[in-house]
Amino acid sequence: MIRLSIRSAGVAVSALALAGCALLSSPDPVQTYRFGGPAAASAVAEGQSNLRQVTLRRVQFPEAVEGDKILGVTGTETAYIAGARWVSPATDLYMESLENAFAAQATRVRLIGPRELTRGERSLDIDIRAFEARYEAPGAIPTVVVTARARLLALPDRTVAAERTFTVQQPASENRVSAIVEAFDIATRDLNTQIVGWTDANAG
Repeated sequence: MIRLSIRSAGVAVSALALAGCALLSSPDPVQTYRFGGPAAASAVAEGQSNLRQVTLRRVQFPEAVEGDKILGVTGTETAYIAGARWVSPATDLYMESLENAFAAQATRVRLIGPRELTRGERSLDIDIRAFEARYEAPGAIPTVVVTARARLLALPDRTVAAERTFTVQQPASENRVSAIVEAFDIATRDLNTQIVGWTDANAG
């Protein structure tokens, strides 16, 4: 079973009051995780020149999940899963996973990442609206929910060429951190596959 570390004003006040004692105690161990998997071999032939160039803007995450904490939601209550962190900020891990998905799966577009100086004919804007583990009740097996709004913009005037909201729900196999992380990984891969296919179909 996992524990949730609930953020509240009361907890923050107590933590400040006991700061001196906290310096003398050992912090709880934290295990780090990642999602998105390693880069796969490119599906696009080297030297192919008829690909639509699409510039990926920096993906936006909600403030509560853009860092390295893993968010759990039960009804109207939110908490971070105790003893677990992403190895890097979730925004960075997701950007890497999305670029890898395009490199491995796209057949009609070439994604230009934020670090490249080349400017594409289209811009892909993605806003992550939800990236969390949802519980129907305390202690229940959660379902990972990832929601993203994707927009393809025509450059240079940035008119909207296509827009869609994607939602992936992936139940965890059990209420354990490793199973929840696996559900995040599966949901992210599923989302990325859908975004790649949608971009391929609408970029040209």
